[in-house]
Amino acid sequence: MYAGTLAHADCIIIEGSNMAENHPVAFRWVMQAKLRGAKIIHVDPRFTRTSAVADIYAPIRAGSDIAFLGGLISYMIENNRYFHDYVVNYTNAATIIRSDFQDTEELDGAFSGLMEYTGDPINGSPDSTTRPPGSTRGTRSATRGAWRTQLSLASRA
Repeated sequence: MYAGTLAHADCIIIEGSNMAENHPVAFRWVMQAKLRGAKIIHVDPRFTRTSAVADIYAPIRAGSDIAFLGGLISYMIENNRYFHDYVVNYTNAATIIRSDFQDTEELDGAFSGLMEYTGDPINGSPDSTTRPPGSTRGTRSATRGAWRTQLSLASRA
């Protein structure tokens, strides 16, 4: 997408960026869109020059941006507030989730696309006989040993 295409947008969300100060050349396209009637939404914990010209300033907590976007996407889908023709013809949204998909709540922490580990097709079988002698990589004893080392180093500090 070219920055110039922003001038033709109906709504522009700027998240985690002070675009007005840090990208002033690209921000001119945002301002042209605003002159044409577009809504500008700025999502950032800090109030900046971008926030000052935005129609909506959403001061979210630092680190909560993924939850905010998830809520926004959920609202758009549930209320049919997206361009259906564009999504169907120009994205992979129609093929992301199959009808037999099960989420982590339904499968005790795993999702239905998770497959059982059957070995590394490049480096060989997961069988312990293919490892070099003395190698403990990927075994429980190696994990326990690393954990004990971390505990002993932490207790000495």
